[in-house]
Amino acid sequence: MEILMKQIDELPTPEGMKEMFPIDEETKQIKKRRDEEVQKILSGEDGRLILVIGPCSADREDAVLEYISRLAKLQEKVADRIYVIPRVYTNKPRTKGTGYKGMLHQPDARKDENMLAGIIAIRQLHTNVVKQSGFTSADEMLYPENYAYLSDLLGYVAVGARSVEDQQHRMVASGINAPVGMKNPTGGDISVMMNAMIAAQSVQKFVYRGWEVETSGNPFAHAILRGYVDKFGISHPNYHYEDLRHLIDAYAATDLANPGVIVDCNHANSGKKFNEQIRIAKDIMHSCHVSGEVNRLVKGLMIESYLVDGSQQPGGSCYGQSITDPCLGWEKTEKLVYELADLVEM
Repeated sequence: MEILMKQIDELPTPEGMKEMFPIDEETKQIKKRRDEEVQKILSGEDGRLILVIGPCSADREDAVLEYISRLAKLQEKVADRIYVIPRVYTNKPRTKGTGYKGMLHQPDARKDENMLAGIIAIRQLHTNVVKQSGFTSADEMLYPENYAYLSDLLGYVAVGARSVEDQQHRMVASGINAPVGMKNPTGGDISVMMNAMIAAQSVQKFVYRGWEVETSGNPFAHAILRGYVDKFGISHPNYHYEDLRHLIDAYAATDLANPGVIVDCNHANSGKKFNEQIRIAKDIMHSCHVSGEVNRLVKGLMIESYLVDGSQQPGGSCYGQSITDPCLGWEKTEKLVYELADLVEM
């Protein structure tokens, strides 16, 4: 049997894509301003709580933009305590490598994969988010070489639990012009995450998209705790007070700049029981009230939320319901954000 890798289409370079779909000066200024605001929160100059919040996967532009328009109105009401970064994840890691891999692969979840159409779709979506809401979004850096297609638009980048030990992810993170969150690996060993942050905050020289490049290091690379799964496939949380104290000690043993964590309230922390995110978020805020050190460490929360509670199969007919992991619906999301705003200690 001969194993093949067949070439399908030659894709445009990031530079070429940015020329075809440029951003205007207003968008550039929004990104610059928001980058500075997030940096102030991560450095401790601004005491607001970051909320990286939105669908598990950005499966369709119309529903995502409706969700974000609601989020923008909600942000106005809690802006003195909460700083919203919409979660617009356009590529999805798959444990078995099969299934829906995100808008990058399938701009229409009911049709076949088309990467050229996908690259265009995700650039247009992230551009429209900025233009229609004034937000710059978070996306996951699943493929390091593809980050460059969105480098002028993203306000936050996450390196996932399956990618955090990868050398290329760490090195590219060191040259990203946005804060980068490094998740603990699926097995839970936080030393892997700490090493990833050290690499991301360091100057690096490597090959990227056919070029030898050198980075400045990213001082705003930080931790994301997302729980872990043991050898029996059982989920275990790592958001509790003791886990946060342990992370404080781990940071103290390094020279990392801007020590901080954003806690993922879903995934293994909730056992993917999406309603548990409400309780978990409040538990973390309680830990912040117990300890000033923990309060200074916790910079934000990640919450998976969409228009409709739960999830459905890809190609499902329920508008605004997740086609990957289950999410909180809008009513629960709105109530939770108001409750969290009341719990933030400035």
